[in-house]
Parts: sequence; structure tokens; C-alpha cells
Amino acid sequence: MKQVKIMLPTIAEAKKFVTAAAKCKFDIDVYYNRVTIDAKSILGVLSLDLTQVLTVQLHGEDVNFEAFLKERAPEKCSAA
Repeated sequence: MKQVKIMLPTIAEAKKFVTAAAKCKFDIDVYYNRVTIDAKSILGVLSLDLTQVLTVQLHGEDVNFEAFLKERAPEKCSAA
């Protein structure tokens, strides 16, 4: 199991994230505070505070999705 910190500063980025997560054949969770959301749920992801750093937990491996996540690392995003 792997955890990655990301930011999704826009609704468009959130949609790209959910689309990329849906291509993975394993579970992916997103954590913020004490809330856990299924990363493949657009409504769930959009219900999160997108101005904050989110923790993504992968229950498998996918090189393409992990590269996608690296591009959304907090230090690469200029949300605030």
C-alpha cells in the first residue's frame, strides 16, 4: 500500500483525477481530515475541500497513475 500527497486545485483537475483512477483495477482512497472517499467517485472527490492537500492511498500499482499523481504533488501546484 502506498500513500501520496496531491492537490487538485480545480474542478477540471478533480475530473481528470477521477478518470485516471477509474482506469486502475484496484481500490484507491482519498483522505482529508477524517473523511475517506473512493477516488473513483466524482461526487465524492468534488465534496472534498479542493484547496487543501489530499492524501491518496493506493491498494495496488499502476505506473501511469503514479506518474499522474506525481504531477499533482503539492509543490507543483499553485492553488493558493
